[in-house]
Parts: sequence; structure tokens; C-alpha cells
Amino acid sequence: MNQEDSHDSIEPGQDVEIDCFRSEDAEGVARLFRIVYGSGYPIQTFLEPEILRRENAAGRTISTVARTPKGDIVGHNALYQSTPHPRTYESGAGLVHPAYRGNKGMFTRLIAHGEETGCREFGIEGIFGEAVCNHLLSQKAASRQGWITQALEVDLMPASAYDKEKSATGRVSSLVDFKTLMPKPQRVCLPAVYEGAFRLLYGGLDDSRHMDFVENESLPDSATDIKTQFFAFAGVARIAVHAAGTEFAGSFDVQEQAVLKQGALVIQVWLPLAFPWISRLVGDLKERGYFLGGLLPRWFGGDGMLMQKILQRPNWEGIQLYSDRAGTILELVKADWARTVNVS
Repeated sequence: MNQEDSHDSIEPGQDVEIDCFRSEDAEGVARLFRIVYGSGYPIQTFLEPEILRRENAAGRTISTVARTPKGDIVGHNALYQSTPHPRTYESGAGLVHPAYRGNKGMFTRLIAHGEETGCREFGIEGIFGEAVCNHLLSQKAASRQGWITQALEVDLMPASAYDKEKSATGRVSSLVDFKTLMPKPQRVCLPAVYEGAFRLLYGGLDDSRHMDFVENESLPDSATDIKTQFFAFAGVARIAVHAAGTEFAGSFDVQEQAVLKQGALVIQVWLPLAFPWISRLVGDLKERGYFLGGLLPRWFGGDGMLMQKILQRPNWEGIQLYSDRAGTILELVKADWARTVNVS
């Protein structure tokens, strides 16, 4: 690490302003990420100033910074596009300089500023965050913002992503916490096998839904549309099912085998809850070893659900949770995993 990236190079105790990103902040944001995470942070957007400028200019990323009077960047959080729906943004890439942690709720203020800016200036309809489960900081911040836990992503990140802060001894799970910014009441088709789970999940949603629990509806004679992403640094594959027809099983086989050959350790599947044949898809995935992750509000414009497969025993023991609701979701997810892999 360069000397300019040492903790002591930023003067502690300065006043801090929470503000929208400016072009001249880009080097300071990259420097902050190197201070906290080192040069191995997996998302290059936040390490490369020119990329960060370009993404913010395009509105694909909306950064909020904590800036001192000297222009030092001592905090950052961003909204960015990561779902199939262009107006459902993820809140993440949040961090605070070590000398400014505990500074009058800076992390919460960064998140709140981004949420307000995203809704007012960018027309964002829903926002979610992945609150890591190797500590409680991000979970507490999400709770203070009124975000509602809806899913548990098991073993999402490798422990190596947290080497510098030494906060993980195994793979790290994350909660998916969601908040509605623009309501969109809708009808959702839900797999009958998970009726109890979805009644609980939707019972906490900050919007209204008409729930239809369905089973055994045949797949339509239409095309299947599946899009897959593989994140090599994490060993995670994400398979988004946009349409499912009679050839779903064969199409899914191709996608799954491809990511397994690339070394996937975690495979997530996103399914729309607009499909009357959702139970058929869930049944197929359960036979392949997938288990419930939870609800993904507004993922496709309409709601989605998460199924997941872990290629090793999950690091259940490493999961720390802040809220009772998160604990209940963990119990649901772990029980379905145990049933799926026949663990007594």
C-alpha cells in the first residue's frame, strides 16, 4: 500500500458534510476503499476514479460521500443497478474511514442521503441492501432506515474479502433488506409448498399484495429466457429466469453446468412471482438441491423469489443477526436446506 493510503494521512476530528458525489471526489473515494479493504476490493468501480466518474454521470451508480472541509473523503455509500428492474437499486459499497467510525451515525446518514436523493432525483421505486452477517453494523443501519429483511443469501462472500479487517472465519452470508419508495400493489403467484414462509415474509412488506398460492400448473409452450452472471472472485453464480417454457429443464441444465465448470460454490436463482407455474419451477429446483432464500420485492418490476444451492456445508455458525425477524428467516431457510439435502 502506498504511504498516501495510510490511516494517519487523513486528519481525524474534522467536521464532516454528507453530500452528493462530485467528480473531484473520485480519487478520494478510491483512496478510502484502499485504506479500508486494500487493493483487492472486488468491484473496480470504486477503485478506479474514471470508472466511478463515468458510472455516476450515467446514473447507474449514485454515490453519497462524507467530505471534510479539506476535501478528504472519509465515508461513502452508493446506490447502483444490480437487478433486472432498472428502477430497483441496491444500496452498498458503504464504508467509513477508521478514524471517523462512531461519528454521529455517519454510516446511517450516508444511507439516508442516498435514499432521499435516489427517490427525488432519479425516480427509484425500491431500494435494497445486502447486510453482511459477520457483524451487526450494516444490519443496524438498515433497521434504523426502516428497511425490512426479506431473504437470506447463504455463504454469499468468501472470508478472504474481509482479510484486512479480520472479521470472518468462513464464508459470509447476507440479508436482503428492502424498502418501498414508490408503492406498486400487485398480484403474486406463490408456490404452495412455501405458503407459511411467504405469509410471514409478505406480512412485513411495506406495500400491498394479492397472494395466490398455486401448484401443479403446467409450463407454457413458449420460449425460456435465462440470464446468468458468474462472479469468479466470490465463486457465486446468479441465474435470473425471465421466462420459462416447456424446455426450462434443459435450458437450466446448460446454465448450471456452465457455472459449475467455472468453479461456482454458490448458485442463486431468481424467479419471477408473476408465473402461475411457479410451483413447477420450484419443484424442479428442489429436486436439484436448491432451497429457499426468501422474497425479492420488485426484482423484475414485479416481485421475485430466491432459491439457492451451496456446494459445501454452509457456514451457519458464522451468521450473526440483529433482529428477531432475521432470526425467524434464518430458521426457515436452514430448515428448508436440511430437508433438501436430507440432513436430520
